[in-house]
This record gives sequence, C-alpha cells and structure tokens, in this order.
Amino acid sequence: MKKQISAFLATGLMATGILAPVEAQDWDKVEIKVQELRGGMYALYGSGGNLGVSVGEDGVILVDDQYAPLTDKIKAAIAGISDAPIRYVINTHFHGDHTGGNENLGDAAVIVAHDNVRQRMSEGAFVKAFNMKMDPQPDVALPAITFNAEMSLHMNGQDTRIIHVKNAHTDGDSIIHFRGANVIHMGDLMFNGMFPFIDVPNGGDVDGILKGLDLAIAAADDETMVIPGHGMVTNKAGLVTYRNTLADLRGIIEKLKAEGKTLEEVKAMSPFKDYEGKLVQFMDGWANEVAGFIYQSL
Repeated sequence: MKKQISAFLATGLMATGILAPVEAQDWDKVEIKVQELRGGMYALYGSGGNLGVSVGEDGVILVDDQYAPLTDKIKAAIAGISDAPIRYVINTHFHGDHTGGNENLGDAAVIVAHDNVRQRMSEGAFVKAFNMKMDPQPDVALPAITFNAEMSLHMNGQDTRIIHVKNAHTDGDSIIHFRGANVIHMGDLMFNGMFPFIDVPNGGDVDGILKGLDLAIAAADDETMVIPGHGMVTNKAGLVTYRNTLADLRGIIEKLKAEGKTLEEVKAMSPFKDYEGKLVQFMDGWANEVAGFIYQSL
C-alpha cells in the first residue's frame, strides 16, 4: 500500500486538485486510494483535500468530502471498508475541495463545521489566490450543526474532539482529534511536504497556522498518526518538521518586511528559492505567492 500511495502522490493529483475548477478536471481518471491507519480509522486520497474516515458499530464519520463528482467513488471506497451508513460529515473549512460533496451527502448525513464555514458557504465567497468565485450553496450542502470553539462526537467507542483554530488557513478551520484511535486530521493547517496555502482575504494568517500546529503537537505523542489536508499521512515528528519549516519561511519574510521591502519587491526576490527543491509547489511561482501570503499576514 505504501508504494501505491507514493506512486499516486507522484501523479500530482493531490497538488493540482486544490481548488481546481470542477470543469477542468477529468473525474474518470481520479482514483480514491485507501490507507488503513488503526482503531477503525482510514485516510482516503483522491483529488482535493485528504479524507478521514472513522468506522464502527455506530456508523461512519467522514472528515471532508472533496468534490461533488467524486461522491460515488468516495462512497464506494467507504463501502469497501464498512457497510455502515455515513452518519456525520465534518468539514475542516469551507473550500470547495473539502466541501464539494456536501450537496450529495447532506440528505442522509449530518454535516458539522465551524460557524464561519456555514456563513461563507451560505453567502458565497471569492478565493483570490485562484481567482475563483464560490457560489452560495443550497441548504442541503450547508452544515446543519455548527459550533464556535470546540465540540465532541461520541461514536464508535471513542471521543472525537473538533477544535476551531482562529484565523489560520481561513477563519473557519478545525482540527479533528480522534482520541481513542490517536489520530489527528489537520485539514489545511498542514500541507505535508508542500508549500502551504494561506487564504488571507478569507481570514487566514500564518501565525494562526503556527498556533494550530502547536496545539496539535501538544496533543500528539510519538504514536499519533496525522492526516494532513494535502500530502501523505505522517506523525508527530512530521508535524514538528512542518511547523519549523513554516516558522522559517515566516522569519525570512519578517526580516525582509522589517527592512522596508514592499510586497512586490519581496515576491520579485524569490525569497524561498532554497526551499523550492524541498517542497512541492502547486503551480509555477507558487513559492512566491506563499511569500505574499505571509507578508500580508504580518
């Protein structure tokens, strides 16, 4: 399975699937790959944000649901794991590569997310970094249960804690901690092995991401398995590495901004060129876009 997942990563689908226009993707070519973790927990990879799945006698909890055209493939992959129904869908934030399947699942499952996720999905939003307009979503796609700070689901023999992280990747991010299985789903607070995306116009902030990573690191131990929003499943050491890398990127931009460099000057300098061979870019020039996100955050 590890070789299959690595080969899948090499296709670039997990990178290019981030907020890609629905009409631009060939859904027939997308495969949903399943990675078993432990304690009834699985990670699913397709196009868009990574999925987390908890199965047990009480039913299925699904974390995020990628794009609407992939719902049947996702349901088929879950059916290969469990014949129990999907009872809850937890959205880690509002972006379409994590919530696009809501419209197909909301009739049968209860959708859960932070208050700001429902607000942005109901009102519509614009994601400037990808020049993408997100239309207001129908009622069936909206989270039916929302929360302000934290909440829990008690299912499948474990307590699942959903924790809001203020102004991080967006203004509505949540970390999902499956305590019994010792698995944490980070949503887009973590792009493992990749340059991040910080949606500053929609409430994102680099310091909020760092705080969220610190929160997850504090909750993790050496046995914790971590599902990132994009990239491969990792562990506490991977969390620490990602956190330190992001802090390094922040430090570079903070120094340049303190020297009086403008946003345009900073991006023109390619300040992250030393990291471009170490971290995946979603598109050409993405590293410089990330420099801009961080600059605007400080």
